[in-house]
Amino acid sequence: MEKMYHIGFDGSHGARYAILPGDPGRVESIAQFLDNPRFLAQNREYTTWIGVVAGQKVLAMSTGMGGPSTAIGVEELYQTGVDTFIRIGTCGGMNLKVMGGDLVVANAAIRMEGTSKEYVPVEFPAVSNIQVTNALMAAAEKLGYTCHTGVVQCKDSFYGQHSPDRMPLGRELMDKWDAWIKAGCLASEMESSALFIVAQILGARAGCVLNVIWNQERKKAGLEDREGHDTTPGIRAAVEAIRILVEQDSKK
Repeated sequence: MEKMYHIGFDGSHGARYAILPGDPGRVESIAQFLDNPRFLAQNREYTTWIGVVAGQKVLAMSTGMGGPSTAIGVEELYQTGVDTFIRIGTCGGMNLKVMGGDLVVANAAIRMEGTSKEYVPVEFPAVSNIQVTNALMAAAEKLGYTCHTGVVQCKDSFYGQHSPDRMPLGRELMDKWDAWIKAGCLASEMESSALFIVAQILGARAGCVLNVIWNQERKKAGLEDREGHDTTPGIRAAVEAIRILVEQDSKK
C-alpha cells in the first residue's frame, strides 16, 4: 500500500484503534499514556504517534480544527486498517450543569458544520457508536471523573458562537443557540458530527470524549464558571475506553 496522501503513512502500522485530538501539539503528550510510544509521521495538520494498549497497537493522530480535515484523516486512517476512532477534544459547556473540568461524552451531535452535508442529507443523525460510547462512560466512571453524556453542538465558526452579534447571520445563530440549549444540548465543539457521519458511512466505530474548558451560559447566569484547561482526564478516559474495547473485541 502506498502512503496516504494527507496523513503521510501506509497500513504497515497494524493498528485498528485511533485516538484523535485536534491539536498536533497534544499528540506526543497523549502518546505518553500508551505503552512503548514512538513517533510515526507528520504531514500538514496530521501528527501521528503509535503505542500499545492492552497488547494492541493504537495510533494517536491530530486532525486539525474542524470537519474537513477530520473527515480526510478518518477516511485515510480507515484505508490503513483503523476501524475504531475516539475523538479527544475540548468544548465549551452550554447546559448549566456542565462545568469547567468536567467531561462530556457525546452520544450525538447537532450537524451545524458543512462537511457531513457532503456525505448524507441533514435529516440523517450524527450519532456515536454505542460500544465506544459505553466504554467511554465506563472509563470515566472508573477513573472517578464527573461526566455528562448527551448531545453536543458541532459548528464550523468559533467566532460565530463567541461574537454572533457582529455576524450578518447573528440573529439566526443566536436563535439556534437558544434552541439547542432549550433542547438540552450539553456543550459546543467543532469536529464530532463530521467524525460520526464519516465513521457511519465507512462502517467504522466512533466515539467522542471532551474536556470542558468553561461554560459561557453559567457566566451569563451569574453562576460560578470555573475554568479547566487540563486535558488529562479526557486522555485517560480515552485510553481506558480502548482497554475496555480491546477486552470486549478479543471475546468476539
